[in-house]
Amino acid sequence: MKHYDFEIRSATSDDIALIGNMAEVVFRETYRNILSPEQMEYMMEWMYSAHSLEKQMDILGHKYFIASVEGRSAGYMSLNREKPLPDGTELFHLQKIYVMPDFQKNGLGRLLIDKAIDYVKTLSSAPCRIELNVNRNNPAVGFYMNMGFRKVRQGDFYIGNGFYMNDYIMAVEILP
Repeated sequence: MKHYDFEIRSATSDDIALIGNMAEVVFRETYRNILSPEQMEYMMEWMYSAHSLEKQMDILGHKYFIASVEGRSAGYMSLNREKPLPDGTELFHLQKIYVMPDFQKNGLGRLLIDKAIDYVKTLSSAPCRIELNVNRNNPAVGFYMNMGFRKVRQGDFYIGNGFYMNDYIMAVEILP
């Protein structure tokens, strides 16, 4: 395993094309054996078109972070604040976390999770929960479990055009 000194920075709307370009590689690689070609194209447009990314950042409150090393794009992550849970616990949703194939298994996924937790702690001093959706057939389920996430529920979520996301919802509790 090669050691990299990753840098993680906040993304802006100037990074929309970069995020889309990374998704063209890593999202397609991640789901090529899980999704049909038709669902892949639908989801790429739905989640990664310039219009969609702009809406996520400007209207939906998704905070994006970009990881790089030696000027090379290495991955990205986004999360947003949701409505508090019934018990008052602050809830955040890890919308996306992807590491480019050349940089997988080098600790960047862990760094991105740590960045998400640190960011959440800057927004709330109360107990929080971070949830994420992960396809039930995605090997990343094991990664998330190793990061302290647990499966809290599962479902088949309609996303439009006749397609569903067949996901686990996983969560990790963040204490102040």
